[in-house]
Amino acid sequence: MRLKFSNVRVRPYCCEVCSKTFTHKCTLIAHKRVHSGERPYCCDVCSKTFTLKSTHTKHKRLHTGERPYCCDVCCKTFTQNGALTTHIRLHSGERPYSCDVCSKTFPQKNALITHKLSHSGERPYCCDLCSKTFTQKCNLIAHKSLHGGVRPYCCDIGSKTFNLKGNL
Repeated sequence: MRLKFSNVRVRPYCCEVCSKTFTHKCTLIAHKRVHSGERPYCCDVCSKTFTLKSTHTKHKRLHTGERPYCCDVCCKTFTQNGALTTHIRLHSGERPYSCDVCSKTFPQKNALITHKLSHSGERPYCCDLCSKTFTQKCNLIAHKSLHGGVRPYCCDIGSKTFNLKGNL
């Protein structure tokens, strides 16, 4: 039972290490693993360990190829329900995340967060080789591949390789 008092949830379970509070005891128990380093769930394929059973379950889908969430519109499948929810917004046009500076809207929260960097001028990702900065980690990673000459994307038809997936 969730206790509510004038739209405020009671959070009776408190972490004695960092004082963070929780509505459910099981959530506190899972949180404590952050401090203890305990990772009780282990993948039997690759031995990667996890603090949460749900994360372990999602990870196992990488090995099994299971994609239990299916779009009713185009039949595309997904390993996680959240990815399906985001995908459905492509069909519906829903854009629930709005910038409080310019009112531009986005279908994904992370797209809004990245967009907000354009207003602040913040570029938190920096190349340790040439000091060029980026608003997105993926752009830094792609940039770094230029320094090393890494071209991991290969054309199936010809033998040409590319440093960026978009160029392939």
